[in-house]
Amino acid sequence: MSMYRNAVWFLNGIHQYTRKGYEIASKDFEPQDLNVSVVGRSFMVTGANSGIGRATAMAIAKKGGRVHMVCRNKDKAEEARAEIVSESGNTEVYAHILDLSETRKVWEFAEAFKKQYPSLNVLINNAGCMVHKREVNDEKLEQNFATNTMGVYILTQSLIPFLQKSRDPRVITVSSGGMLVQKLRVDDLQSEKGYFDGVMVYAQNKRQQVVLTQEWAKANPVIHFSVMHPGWVDTPAVSTSMPQFHQMMGERLRTVEQGADTVVWLALSRAAARTRSGQFFQDRKPVPTHLPLAWTHSSTKEIQTFMAKLENMAEAVKPQPDTELNGPLGPYRPQVV
Repeated sequence: MSMYRNAVWFLNGIHQYTRKGYEIASKDFEPQDLNVSVVGRSFMVTGANSGIGRATAMAIAKKGGRVHMVCRNKDKAEEARAEIVSESGNTEVYAHILDLSETRKVWEFAEAFKKQYPSLNVLINNAGCMVHKREVNDEKLEQNFATNTMGVYILTQSLIPFLQKSRDPRVITVSSGGMLVQKLRVDDLQSEKGYFDGVMVYAQNKRQQVVLTQEWAKANPVIHFSVMHPGWVDTPAVSTSMPQFHQMMGERLRTVEQGADTVVWLALSRAAARTRSGQFFQDRKPVPTHLPLAWTHSSTKEIQTFMAKLENMAEAVKPQPDTELNGPLGPYRPQVV
C-alpha cells in the first residue's frame, strides 16, 4: 500500500509541484491580491538568509513591512540582510541569530523578543532541516524533530499571546507535500525504532506541522493559521540534503520566488485572511491533507497524545522566569546583527 501511495504522490508531484505546475496554477491567481502595502506591520521569518525564507523576507521588505530575520549563521544573516535592505530600500530589517535545534534557546529567544519589541503581526515558520544520520541535541531530542517540530512548536506557543495583541495576526508554517505519504506516529517521536531514514523522518515532521496547525487554529480563533507546500524548489537546502533528486529534477524545479509565492500571499493578502484558519495550501488554494483512500488519518486520541507529549517536552526545557532568563550574566537578549 505504501509503495502505491508513494507512486501516486510522485506522479501527482510531477504534474503539480514542478515549475510547470506553478505556471499552470498561477494563471488562476488574482494579480491584485499582492497589490498591498504593509508599512507598520511586523513579520518574523525563520531560516531567512537563503532559499524560500530569503525570498519571503525580500518580498515583505519590498512591501514596506518590518522584517525580523531569524537565522542560524551570523555571517550569512548579515550578508542577506544587507542585500535585502539594498534591494528593497527598506531599512527596517533586523537579523536575529538563533539555531532552532537548540530547544532551550528557542524559549529564551521568544521570551526576550516579546520584551524587546512592541508587536508582531505575522510569524512565518520556514526554517527546517533534513539530517540523514540520527543525532540528538543537548535535550536528547533527535535533530530533525528538534528543528522541524519542537522549534516550531516552542516558538509559536511562546509568541501566540504576543500575536493575539496585534491586528490581523497570522502564523504560516512551510511544510512539504512529502507529508502526504506519512501518518502521524506518536509512539516514536525521536525516531529510535528501526532503520533511520532522514527523508521519511523529515516527511513525518512535516505531517506533525500540519496537525499542529489544525490544532492551533481550533485553540486560537483570533489568529489565522495556515500551513503550506511550496512545491519542489531549487534551494540550497534541497541540493545539499537531496542531491540525487535535485540533479534528476534539474530545470523542472521551481525558482525560490515561485516556492515563496504562497507564503507571501498567506502573509500579506486580504484574500488569505478570508480563508478558513488551519488549512493546508498549495499555490494559493487550500488542498486536502490526505491522498485519496490514504491510511494517513489520525484518531482524536492520537492527536491529543501527540499534543500532550509536545507540551510535556516543552515544559521540561522551559527556563524558569527570573532565574535563567536573568542569570548571573544578566538578562538573555536575542543577538541582533
